[in-house]
Amino acid sequence: MNTFYHSTRGNSETVTSKQAILTGIAPDGGLFVSDQLGDAKLDLAQVASQTYHETAAQVLSALLDDYQKDEIESCVAGAYGDNFDTSAVTPVSALGDDWLLELYHGPTCAFKDVALQMLPRLMSCARKGDGRNVMIVTATSGDTGKAALAGFADIEGCGVTVFYPDGKVSDIQRLQMATQEGSNVAVCAIRGTFDDAQTEVKHIFANQELAQRLAERGTMLSSANSINVGRLVPQVTYYFDAYAQLVRNGSLSVGDAVDFCVPTGNFGDVLAGYYAKRLGLPVGKLIVASNTNKVLTDFLETGTYDRRRDFVKTISPSMDILVSSNLERMLYYLTDGDCERVSSFMRDLAERGFYTLPGALLAKLRETFDCGFATDDETRATIRSAWKQHHVLIDPHTAVAKTVLDRKEHGGNQRVCLSTASPYKFSADVLSALGASVDGLDGFACMDELQRLTGIAAPTQLSTLRSKDVLHKDVVDRDQMPDFVESSCKRVFA
Repeated sequence: MNTFYHSTRGNSETVTSKQAILTGIAPDGGLFVSDQLGDAKLDLAQVASQTYHETAAQVLSALLDDYQKDEIESCVAGAYGDNFDTSAVTPVSALGDDWLLELYHGPTCAFKDVALQMLPRLMSCARKGDGRNVMIVTATSGDTGKAALAGFADIEGCGVTVFYPDGKVSDIQRLQMATQEGSNVAVCAIRGTFDDAQTEVKHIFANQELAQRLAERGTMLSSANSINVGRLVPQVTYYFDAYAQLVRNGSLSVGDAVDFCVPTGNFGDVLAGYYAKRLGLPVGKLIVASNTNKVLTDFLETGTYDRRRDFVKTISPSMDILVSSNLERMLYYLTDGDCERVSSFMRDLAERGFYTLPGALLAKLRETFDCGFATDDETRATIRSAWKQHHVLIDPHTAVAKTVLDRKEHGGNQRVCLSTASPYKFSADVLSALGASVDGLDGFACMDELQRLTGIAAPTQLSTLRSKDVLHKDVVDRDQMPDFVESSCKRVFA
């Protein structure tokens, strides 16, 4: 089978998966999709009997089939080794009557590691013989940035530039990025929101004059956000592996349906669950859990996606997003590949600030997706109850999802809540939710107190940040981001 990718906004030009991964975003501003999604199915009985690594190789081979078998096996072995603190990679554990899919056992303690330990390896394979240097440019609401920095640091022929919203990530998240070592890395805060950063990054990719200047120096730009298909595809694996773990522990029989509740901002993580469903996983519902920035909840309830609202800073900052870029891919599949219709929706969002699905499309979307949102107070209450009732410590993003899941009527399926980050990335908010005072305490003092209170040790990759030097102190306005990227390219690829 030959799988080709094209833009969500036009299908006249196709590329291989290697080309799509190198490019990141389509030239017309759309996202790369494949019309062959779902043609290949994974054998559930086989998945239930194999390791995470074996399932990852199957998923990647199904969706990125221009990679050779030995390339895939090498990428999987390199991505999921001693850099994860468990051989299970993404273990499943109990939380009351439901399950947690623990996605935070990688080097930066967040779910982005699962994809961003893989993407640099996929990209290195893709650029063999290409001759060009690749500068990764990405916007982050907190976790993607550090995971991208950790994945791409000192990778030959690659550089990485990360933008994050100044003052709108946790202390620990900021230090993870600001202390990053590596001769090929650049980190910069912007005065604005994540949506400002993400929108400007898209403009940077569409800037033909900048692309030409960089091309003359043998450099191209690509993305590490989930707009890059190479970021999205590896995330499909942990849905299948979670299912396999539940079969092996006797909670499921092969073929039983499972519901997944996913804390969601940019729609990439939950979209990976939809991809898994298309590949044969018996998914009942994909529940999209939002915080107070509930643009996705409103969309799934009304059919209108409306970004014209106030941005709210919450205790789950990685979900503080008003423009969910990966939703564009879902619109493509929802409309049965109607590029013109997708383009119209995206044009309305850019020019008018909103678009509305017809009732029939909304009903079709709701067949797979459910939704809900949680306020900060509700999130804190869930952190507190998870600890007091079950002795399980969860971070604010996971708590958003658990809050939403707890409100849903239990339809009989096993239910899995995606746990996307270590609670120690958000020590102050978790500590406060448990009833302790955080007055006058910095992030590390809160970390120490949370360890003392719970008896659960903080991950060393977080606790040792306090002794690292801050290496990246730049702060720019949004309109200065293109210049920062260009100067980073000149420095890294001098």
